[in-house]
Amino acid sequence: METSLLLSMTGFALVMSISPGPVNLVAFGAGARHGFRATTGHVLGATLGFVLLLVLMCAGLSGLLLRWPLLAGALHWGGLLFMGYVAWLLVADSGELALREPAAPALHHGALMQWLNPKAWLAASMGAGSYVGDGATERIVLFAGLYFVVCLLSIACWAYAGSRLRERLWQGRRQRWLNRAMAVLLVGVVILQG
Repeated sequence: METSLLLSMTGFALVMSISPGPVNLVAFGAGARHGFRATTGHVLGATLGFVLLLVLMCAGLSGLLLRWPLLAGALHWGGLLFMGYVAWLLVADSGELALREPAAPALHHGALMQWLNPKAWLAASMGAGSYVGDGATERIVLFAGLYFVVCLLSIACWAYAGSRLRERLWQGRRQRWLNRAMAVLLVGVVILQG
């Protein structure tokens, strides 16, 4: 395998994984609200959910979506609506950190969120087309393995950053401002991907 191809795959995975998106924003918010350790389930779940989506795209799901554009459109718009709903929940949240907080997002929440995330579908389809166009199994395994490591570390960075701000956000007013900032970012992602 050429070094330039490995660097290109890794760079693509890094740019797509660490850039702001709904999964990273939830990791940041969950880290701020629940701490890093409690957020690791979301981080791992989102990583596994994305890698599964990537492998399926590389194995031919992208061809199916090209043949059925209505299905692709429904997935795209459904994901955008879901992100809009999450943004609304953030705006409506009072920011009060109650004594009995709801649990941090779990592994299955992170995985499901990737499947509802238009950015993840775009990254998986672009990655599959750019790096595994021929469907070679060894290249799919290599790309998925690289993406797993990069994606896990990228989402973990967002969760860690949120956890580092946890003490500063303990006041309700500050938490409200963070929630609203996250909502604005999510709406920005929806507009850019719409």
